[in-house]
Formats: sequence, structure tokens, C-alpha cells
Amino acid sequence: MSWQGYVDDHLMCDVEGHTLTSAAIYGLDGSLWAKSEKFPELKSEEITAVLEDFITPGHLAPTGLHLGGSKYMVIQGEPGAVIRGKKGPGGACIKKTGQCVLFGIYDEPMNPGQCNLVVERLGDYLIDNGF
Repeated sequence: MSWQGYVDDHLMCDVEGHTLTSAAIYGLDGSLWAKSEKFPELKSEEITAVLEDFITPGHLAPTGLHLGGSKYMVIQGEPGAVIRGKKGPGGACIKKTGQCVLFGIYDEPMNPGQCNLVVERLGDYLIDNGF
């Protein structure tokens, strides 16, 4: 399956009648592998900050998580593995694998748990398969 297929078929999948607003997969070198149509253009410093938070958990806490110029409050995640952000009625979940980073952005009516399930489930699958 192509990386675009993982975005289209797995990250943008239907969960109880809801889907993510947008999603993307980036390599650990910051290169874009695939994205949904509405995924925001990430600045290089935004990607660098996300990758740094996986190395140094808590790095984003003082400044917040920025994705495409939108600021998210960093909330509980899993150090070195998952970053979660909240912005109004929506938010984001970012999961790191051995070779890539999965981004999921949601808004109501999808809830945080549904977003986390979609992004983290695919991330765990990729990890289990050497990615």
C-alpha cells in the first residue's frame, strides 16, 4: 500500500460516523510522505519542534504545539511516542514510529478518544511491521 493509501484508508477512516479533519505522514527527516487534502502546510520549525519533543519530552509545553500556524495546548501524551494537543473543540494527535510521524487533526463532532484511536492504532501497526 502507498503512504497516501494509509492516509486515505486508515487515518481518514470513518469512526462512528466521524472522520479526522485532516491527516498526514512525515518521515523522521521532516519530509512529507502523504497528506489529506485539508492538512495544513507545516513550517520546517513546526516539524522540528515536534521531532524535538519526541527526543526531549516536554519541549513543546512552554510554547505549545504549532501546526500550520495554529497553536494547540499540549496535553497528556506518552513521552517519546505520542503528543496530544487541544484547541477549542478540536485537537491533534501525533504518533511517532521507527521511521515516520503520523499526524491527525480533528474537530467536533469527533472526540479526542476517537482521534487518538485512529492515529495510534495505525502507528502501532506500522511499528509492529518495522516502520
